[in-house]
Amino acid sequence: MSENIPHVLILGGGFGGLSTANEIRKSLSSSQVKITVVDKRNWFMVGFVKLWIIKGTRTFENSTGLLTGLAKKEIDFLNEEINQIDLENKNIKTTTKNLSYDFLIIAMGAALAPQKIPGLTENGMNLYDYKQSEQIHDKIKELRSGIIAISIMGMPYKCPPAPFEASLIIDSMLREDGKRDSVQIHFYSPAPITLPAGGPEISKQILDLISSEKIIFHDSCKIKSVEPNKLIFQNSEANFDLLLAIPPHVAPDVIYESGLAKEDNFIPIGRDCKTSFENVYAIGDVTSLKVTDTITVPKAGVFAEGEGLAVAQNIISKIQSKEESALFDGKGGCFMESGRDTASLIEVDMFSGPKPSVKLTESTSENYDDKLQFEKDRLSKWL
Repeated sequence: MSENIPHVLILGGGFGGLSTANEIRKSLSSSQVKITVVDKRNWFMVGFVKLWIIKGTRTFENSTGLLTGLAKKEIDFLNEEINQIDLENKNIKTTTKNLSYDFLIIAMGAALAPQKIPGLTENGMNLYDYKQSEQIHDKIKELRSGIIAISIMGMPYKCPPAPFEASLIIDSMLREDGKRDSVQIHFYSPAPITLPAGGPEISKQILDLISSEKIIFHDSCKIKSVEPNKLIFQNSEANFDLLLAIPPHVAPDVIYESGLAKEDNFIPIGRDCKTSFENVYAIGDVTSLKVTDTITVPKAGVFAEGEGLAVAQNIISKIQSKEESALFDGKGGCFMESGRDTASLIEVDMFSGPKPSVKLTESTSENYDDKLQFEKDRLSKWL
């Protein structure tokens, strides 16, 4: 391979990274561009599968695609930790290597930070940690009576409908085991409505849906700390027997060290997903993309995928010396399972007008099948 082939370096093998890598490779051969994906994990899994592992209908082993599968697309994969991002010198340090790049795409996702809430790690389970999904399943199965608390402990968080889906899936598990009447489900959110990104109407529909299954929603509950069997909020307290927490999300440490984002924030981008550094892009959950003063694009795989497509188009244009003009279209849909083998679809167009347009469809078994298909499609298309 001659030295003057441009090198596209992608940090992160999730939705954003995989969609970008595949889109560029579709248009440009390995003699036109070298593509490398770096990730500390050697696998990809669609995030919502965690809920199926909790439900007991899926195992982790049967739900992942190996990133080594990128090799057959002539995309290099490096299974290492990213230790330093040196933007001045266009150099990335991993565990064993120094990598230089012509184009850099940062798609490292958001990191979960349970340690930010005193007492959480000792007294609660992390709903978003795939390593705890089977344990959560077992704990729900063991519980005979009492209170399950689901608590959102920071905004923004990944996949906004997922905690509500979790509550409905847990409701169905308890119903199947004949113990729903002796177990209460309480849901605590720091927000004044269920789904701020969806707006008041969608939030009301979600509230009606969970209320119809006797799941009790408590709004404006800002967490301070967790004690054994007790949540301490700023203005109240609540008891639980099993706590499932959605912990605060932050960017990976290496992002703050590189100066790409301020502490506890995410990388600010516009619809072209450019950072302030030349030929350096950021996409997906590691970013913050403002829609209005109060609304940002939600952290969801489908949006990372869309941003990846826009970035890929612009990099392809640059390599072919054409005008780059692709913008992230802001369109996407999230499935929301009901716990009854049906799902509704939350259809979003973030940039449709002065504020985003959001629709929630009926809950149907067709949507549930589409959700299964969505996962299959991504695994087969990307890996």
